[in-house]
Amino acid sequence: MQPTRALLLPAIAALVTGCAVGPDYVQPGNTLPKHYLGQTAIEQRQASASADFAVWWEGFGDPLLSRFVTQALQQNLDLAQASARVAQARAGLGAANAALLPSGNISAQGARAYQSLETPLGQIMNTKPGFDRHGNSYEANLAAGWELDLFGSLRRGREAALADYQASEAGLAATRLAVAAQTADVYITIRGLQTRLRVAHDQVQTQQKLLSTINLLYAQGLAAELQVRQAEGALAQVQASIPVLDTGLDAAMNALDVMLGTAPGAHRDALAAPGEIPAAPRIAAAGTPGNLLRRRPDLIVAERRLAAANARIGMAVAEYYPKFSLSGMIGSATTVSAGNLFSGGANQAAGVLGLRWRLFDFGRINAQIDAAKGQEAEALAAYRLAALRATEDVENAFSALVKREQQAGILTQGVDALGRARGASFAAYEKGVVSLIEVLQADDNLLRASDMRAQAQAESARAAVAAFRALGGGWQPANAVAIAAAN
Repeated sequence: MQPTRALLLPAIAALVTGCAVGPDYVQPGNTLPKHYLGQTAIEQRQASASADFAVWWEGFGDPLLSRFVTQALQQNLDLAQASARVAQARAGLGAANAALLPSGNISAQGARAYQSLETPLGQIMNTKPGFDRHGNSYEANLAAGWELDLFGSLRRGREAALADYQASEAGLAATRLAVAAQTADVYITIRGLQTRLRVAHDQVQTQQKLLSTINLLYAQGLAAELQVRQAEGALAQVQASIPVLDTGLDAAMNALDVMLGTAPGAHRDALAAPGEIPAAPRIAAAGTPGNLLRRRPDLIVAERRLAAANARIGMAVAEYYPKFSLSGMIGSATTVSAGNLFSGGANQAAGVLGLRWRLFDFGRINAQIDAAKGQEAEALAAYRLAALRATEDVENAFSALVKREQQAGILTQGVDALGRARGASFAAYEKGVVSLIEVLQADDNLLRASDMRAQAQAESARAAVAAFRALGGGWQPANAVAIAAAN
């Protein structure tokens, strides 16, 4: 326990100056690297269009994608929850502001009583001449109270509430960014699965034609039964891949409906016609890792939570010092009649100077301060970790985007070559130059390459979505309250 005398001088000084005890908040320094590892490769990408960071989804050039993202931002239920959390934090800030101001209330009452003669009081009063068992009382008062925030406990509480409110607003922006990215990601997944299904269906038709040709040759005695069974097995293998792709497509469409705040199946008609996989736009404003601290709302959330934790240390430290309050009351009271309520004789008033000091409770206060400091240290570590992971997200997205686009380009060349090889092998088979095995192998190679190309194209577009999300695109940081406070 700290000696009382050691606290008297700080208490007197704070009483005179009205300071706020506890540490003032200082935003942590930036220890992030100057450039992204994959920034050069991203800047060298060749893309047909570029994207505005505020509405990056429009850079994909797909009207249906833009429509779904816009709809999700209007009616997604995660966003509705985040908006409700902002309203709750705003109410908390209002309560913290109100705590700094005087409070007042008006009270009034009127009562009529009938005294029992069977009680000790009634027996005593009944011995007096003129005792009336009926009694009336009337009272009306105006009271006010004000806690004098001499040591800043309430002001630190307001700082914490303000930081919490700003964190909730940034959290709403983070949810908005996540909803836009998830909606675009699911839409691209749908288009990728539809493309893979189209490849599989085309391959089924090719295999059916091949089987018909072999059956015709078998009927003429020009093909062996082994070749017929091989063709049937190859056809079954391709057909078996379709239900798996259909299952994934159903799940993706249901996920999109939920993102849009609707029941599964609500948008099946709009997606019935297969579309092309959107091409990833150019990322023209990647910035630096340090920019993430301003551009990513989740980092602003972490920084504002750190500021709130710092303010709560001051709230705990303020418990060392006495708390003063002023209260007063004016009113009128009478037991005669309501007509005498505001007469001169019925007037009443009171004034109180209050003092509350946890003078012999410093052990608990020390524990509270230690707990607040521990929470602040945890928030600081969380903020620094969030900054590192944000940079990791960007690096991973950049790498995936560049590598997947390279893979898609190589597979496009491979598909063209394998398509020509398949046609040549079938023509050679009809002439008896090669066996059916070569034809089936060419079909299998073409199917695999086409499917891999569709996957690479979808993954590159999804990587672009992840890059825009990691960079904090899709909201306006200049309009965020948290940015101004963080500086």
